[in-house]
Amino acid sequence: PYVPGGSAVDRRRGLSADTFGQVIGPLAQAVGDRVAWAVGVTEPLAVRLERIDSPLDVSAFRLRQLAWTAVGLVGGATLALATRQAGAAALLLVVSGPLIGCLAVEQRLASASQAWQRRIVRELPVVAEQLGMLLSAGYSLGAGLARLAERGKGACGRDLRRVVGRIRQGLSEAEALSEWAHVADVDALRRVVGVLALNRQSGDLGRLIGEEARAIRRDVHRELIETIERRGQQVWIPVTVAALVPGAIFLAVPFVDALRLFANS
Repeated sequence: PYVPGGSAVDRRRGLSADTFGQVIGPLAQAVGDRVAWAVGVTEPLAVRLERIDSPLDVSAFRLRQLAWTAVGLVGGATLALATRQAGAAALLLVVSGPLIGCLAVEQRLASASQAWQRRIVRELPVVAEQLGMLLSAGYSLGAGLARLAERGKGACGRDLRRVVGRIRQGLSEAEALSEWAHVADVDALRRVVGVLALNRQSGDLGRLIGEEARAIRRDVHRELIETIERRGQQVWIPVTVAALVPGAIFLAVPFVDALRLFANS
């Protein structure tokens, strides 16, 4: 501010988008965390964003959520004015608009997180078997993880690249794998990481990993059978409804006629 043009530069910086985000970011985080806690989401947002390898940080995600909340508020108010609602109906539209906008972003993140966990569960048996074969062939644990991270294209491959990066930053293989298991929050992965933690204690780690991969595959197969049976049962719901409605109509007609007959007599 003490040089020619300095005050103008400071004014431009004060009105920049980065400065606005730095001011509104903590408020958006606080409000978003309260809303998430109110709807039953207790897992930290940073963990969920790291799980799906999102380019957004917590502040950027909450700012985006706040923007959609504002859009919902404007949409609800506009709809209330367009339909000329008053009283409780107008208040319901104005309140439900921002709530829907906020929860839609939260639900989208939750769906992406669950989809990423399902991908890890489905890919983990193959990845574990490949790692077991590499260990049996003479690879060290770090070299086997690096090879799988280099060749993998799925969710496990992307997560293993992060694990290898953490190992290169100074973490041990066990610490980096435990960090991955904590972020992914998958029971099957925790069991695999528990077996890999025996790297320096077991001389036949490849066989142990192979057995764990077969166990995971059996669990996935069992869940697939349960899903198929559940969907097969759901098919009968519309069939049952389609059969009951005409039957109820046919039963209602003589019942109504009988009531009329007794009423006239």
